[in-house]
Amino acid sequence: MSHKSGKIGELIQHLEGRGHDPHYLGYFECFNRQMFYESHDVLEELWLECRETPRHEFYKALIQLAGAFVHLQKDRVYAAGKLFRLSRSYFVKYPETFEDVSTTSIIALINDWHSRLERDGFEKNPLTRDNSPILALPQSK
Repeated sequence: MSHKSGKIGELIQHLEGRGHDPHYLGYFECFNRQMFYESHDVLEELWLECRETPRHEFYKALIQLAGAFVHLQKDRVYAAGKLFRLSRSYFVKYPETFEDVSTTSIIALINDWHSRLERDGFEKNPLTRDNSPILALPQSK
C-alpha cells in the first residue's frame, strides 16, 4: 500500500457500508469540504479499477471537475476553464441521473462556474472560501 493509499483509506474509512463504494462517497465528501485535490485522489483509485465500464468516463468527468477547482484554488483560471469544458463534454453523454446523482445539476454547476470565468475574460478567479460549490450527495441504494 502506498502512502497515498493510506491517506485515502483514512479519508473514506467511515463511509463503508453506505450503499456506494466508499471512494465514490468520499469524492463528494471531500469536494464539499473544499478538499478538491483529495476528492480527485479518492476517486482516482476507483476510476482506475473500472476501465471498460460505463462508469469510467463518468468518474473521469468528476475527477476533471475537481481538477478545475484545484486550478482555481491555485489561481490558474484559464486551466480551470479548460477542465470545466472537458468535464462537461463527458457528463453530457450520460442520462439525467447516473450513479444516483443528477448529471443535470452537475452540468448546471459547470456551466455556472465556466460562465463566471468567461464573463471576466478568464482574468479573475471567482472562487472564494465563502462561495465554494456543493455537490448533492448520491442517494443511497
